Amino acid sequence: MSSSLIRALLLAVLAAVVAYPIGHFVVPWAGWTFFCASLGLQMVFHFKNFARLDRWSYAPVVDDSLEGEGAWDGIFGRLYRHEKDLRAQIAARDEEIRMLIAAGQALTDGVVLLDDHNQILFCNTTAEDQLGLVIRTDRGQPVVNMVRQPEFVAYLQGEDFSRPLTLRSERGEDRVLSIYVIPYAGNRRLMQVKDVTQTDRLDRMRRDFVANVSHELRTPLTVLAGFLETLQEIDVDRDEQKRFLEMMSEQSLRMQSIVQDLLTLSSIESAPPPEADVVDMVNIVDKLRRDAEALSAGRHQIVVESDGQGDLRGSEPELVSAFGNLVANAVRYTPPGGTVRILWHASKNGAEFAVQDTGIGIDAKHIPRLTERFYRIDRGRSRDAGGTGLGLAIVKHSLNRHQAQLEIKSTPGVGSRFAARFPASRVVGV
Repeated sequence: MSSSLIRALLLAVLAAVVAYPIGHFVVPWAGWTFFCASLGLQMVFHFKNFARLDRWSYAPVVDDSLEGEGAWDGIFGRLYRHEKDLRAQIAARDEEIRMLIAAGQALTDGVVLLDDHNQILFCNTTAEDQLGLVIRTDRGQPVVNMVRQPEFVAYLQGEDFSRPLTLRSERGEDRVLSIYVIPYAGNRRLMQVKDVTQTDRLDRMRRDFVANVSHELRTPLTVLAGFLETLQEIDVDRDEQKRFLEMMSEQSLRMQSIVQDLLTLSSIESAPPPEADVVDMVNIVDKLRRDAEALSAGRHQIVVESDGQGDLRGSEPELVSAFGNLVANAVRYTPPGGTVRILWHASKNGAEFAVQDTGIGIDAKHIPRLTERFYRIDRGRSRDAGGTGLGLAIVKHSLNRHQAQLEIKSTPGVGSRFAARFPASRVVGV
């Protein structure tokens, strides 16, 4: 029996004890009147507190003024503590949910939660960007209505999730996604979306690289093998033999150049960060001019534009190799009578080394791929010019190691401009 009920019974007994002598010694109705009035006052007291509790129950709030009188004080106190604890638990739960959502939003992988009917329950901003979803409007929609690619629909409906699905985006982007579906919480599913565009591109470049190396080496090897077989099986005169040997020597030198460039590229990629030695750009520009004149053999006009100040911090062999490749390409692909300009300008904001020519130019569609290994616009023309297809790849890696950017501008039939832009941190002497 609760203390509140015992207290009510004691008050009723006390009223009866007082009312009895009044009714016995005065008049009976006076005793009954006192007893009924006492019970009525108790009922009014309890009704007032009950009405207050009823009003509070429609809009429960944690209020320090939630106090009662007598037996009701304990009831209101317990309600206050219960409501306070409940709200604290709800706040803690909401904070945990908020932190979980924030963690999901911070993931670099896309996350989509699906119910047992493959309807979207939640997705993070990464998944919105990857799949074109908008959680504000797409929540509750079947995911196959939002991502309509047949291979994705078949994968989800096939329910064989032992392997991920590789999906190429159809949203006008060169993006490759890897989708993992993980069942959880009964029939619900968690869809993890990884952007594997870079991995796919690297894998494609690796395959192309192997194929290109094989192709580049197969041609001179085929020539060498053919001439060797001819010399072994057929008697040829000395003039013809000399011509064969010269062609064999040419192909041997070509293979040697390819292997040397491959070794150079490999050493650059695996080398530690370049030294911070001061590279004398005046001397380098002058050396590049002499090299260009030697390679041109008087067929081109070689012009140097330099303010004569500013040096670079870095590895001199790597920079000379990168700049030399740019100059050699300009000479090779500029018809006789054209002009090759070697430009060097430095300031406190950075520096630029550029090579500008009036050569054959490059179509815009080829420019993004020029620095890929063995990428050629015209294979026959590149071989005739004496290139290995690795020069611009070496340039790109050397410049990247010096925090420099390669900027290429070209117009077919007008000429090209290759510029290496260095940050201020690499420039000294200005």
